[in-house]
Amino acid sequence: MKPLQTDSVIPLYHQLKDRLKKSIESGQWKPGDQIPSENQLMNEYNVSRNTAKKSIEELVQDGLLYRIQGKGTFVAKPKLQQSLMSLYSFSKVFKEKGLVPKDIILEIREVKPSPEIKAELQLSGDETVIEMKRLRCVGDDPFTLESSFFPKMVVPEMEQLKRVGETSLYDLLEQEFNIIVTKAREVFEPVLIREEESKYLQTTAGKPALLLERTAFGANGLPVEFCRSIVRGDRCRFYTELT
Repeated sequence: MKPLQTDSVIPLYHQLKDRLKKSIESGQWKPGDQIPSENQLMNEYNVSRNTAKKSIEELVQDGLLYRIQGKGTFVAKPKLQQSLMSLYSFSKVFKEKGLVPKDIILEIREVKPSPEIKAELQLSGDETVIEMKRLRCVGDDPFTLESSFFPKMVVPEMEQLKRVGETSLYDLLEQEFNIIVTKAREVFEPVLIREEESKYLQTTAGKPALLLERTAFGANGLPVEFCRSIVRGDRCRFYTELT
């Protein structure tokens, strides 16, 4: 093993961090593997405890490692990356990456919309909407808790929504209701996972997440869905390209 360079302008903690990161990215350490302790890293790389600790802390902050109190530090599962350059479907994206998406429908019901939902769907009067709440998973690993709201004129037969999972939502809207989603507006906001959300997402309350709000529009320019999602921050990553 090549020793760290004590005479380099690059701080020792950063050199050690890069070594640990390469062990993860190369597959030498796999998701769920426990990494060496601070004491082991101190002895192996001849560094101080502060150096070993800071290297690990930064990798935890980057989402590459996670800690379990009293047990140690482990390699995290890789984040699912999604481009924001165009309209996308989670189901189709995961299938393209060789992953197996699974939707668990938690509830389908007719509800009175909040003022925000009413405004997003451009509704007037005392119209009700159809709400579909679902847990979105890759295999058995949950990553998003999602509630979609539809004007009743868009989904007149709400029982048909139970087919979501057999096919993607937007494909279902096209096949069953002749609704083609042509564009969407999305807003992202960092939040902390709440207690009731943590039970579905199989994580700890207070962990970071993204609140994603999407308004989807049909070919006639009218909104057909307002969706509010809580996306696990340790499982998903969104990116765009600037030119």
